[in-house]
Amino acid sequence: MTDLPLDQVWTLLAVVDEGTFDAAASTLHVTPSAVSQRVKALEQRTGRVLLTRTKPVRATESGEVVVRFARQLARLERDARAELGMTGAGEPTRVSIAVNADSLATWFLGALTRLPAEPRLSFELRREDEDHTAALLREGQVMAAVTSSPDAVAGCSVRALGRMRYLAVASPAFAEEHRDGPLRDAPVVNFDRRDDFQDGFVRRLPGGEGGGHEGARPVRHFIPTSEGFAAAVAAGLGWGMLPEAQAVPLLRAGRLVQLAPERPVEVPLYWQQWKLDSPALAAVADAVSATAAETLRSW
Repeated sequence: MTDLPLDQVWTLLAVVDEGTFDAAASTLHVTPSAVSQRVKALEQRTGRVLLTRTKPVRATESGEVVVRFARQLARLERDARAELGMTGAGEPTRVSIAVNADSLATWFLGALTRLPAEPRLSFELRREDEDHTAALLREGQVMAAVTSSPDAVAGCSVRALGRMRYLAVASPAFAEEHRDGPLRDAPVVNFDRRDDFQDGFVRRLPGGEGGGHEGARPVRHFIPTSEGFAAAVAAGLGWGMLPEAQAVPLLRAGRLVQLAPERPVEVPLYWQQWKLDSPALAAVADAVSATAAETLRSW
């Protein structure tokens, strides 16, 4: 791409990764003035502001396009070096993926164990809610993501994986204590402050229980791990929505009961990845799709 000089592209990437012009200069072994000049030249060439000059520096929407291009170019270079035998001895290929916590806790890691020993891969997993993993793709921070969106991020391909089923559950003692009151008034477990899954479930309940309300409104407990979330619900801290794979063993053991067995919620999951001819990324995508087909509900 002659219209995007590579030294300027790599400089922009270094500034975004390091957070400041001075830190990028140290990484690139040039002066901060040279870094500033390269970024300004790239902005003039593209006709766009590419960075917000904050601390740390952040890419603008246009800057994210260039950053994503730089990371994809780096990925292609590493793959080419590997095929030519130019990598260091035993150096693995790094694959960065954004995955939601429930997938990590139930089925996703099984996909990574299916991959062959060669080529050697090193995984960098970023935990993020499935509604927000696409943002990491858009920013170029990861190469692939498990997401709830069927709309492909620019420069990415998308394929359907399946549907993850969730059940509204609570401990038997908790369910008995709160059986005469509306669910929206019972203590609830949330993953974090962005988690509105439980609220959405309450709003959709029949008979007007959730209608006209903002959702569950009681004591809230924030438990930011999938395993801890399940343990908190089983311990009776509150009710919550658990993936079927986590809930079923606890239901069978009598540690949980379903609060609305006729109203499971199914969340569609998709695999999005950069459109690159990368053997490593292709192998991961195939393993993820195969594992999802075995563990998630079909369409």
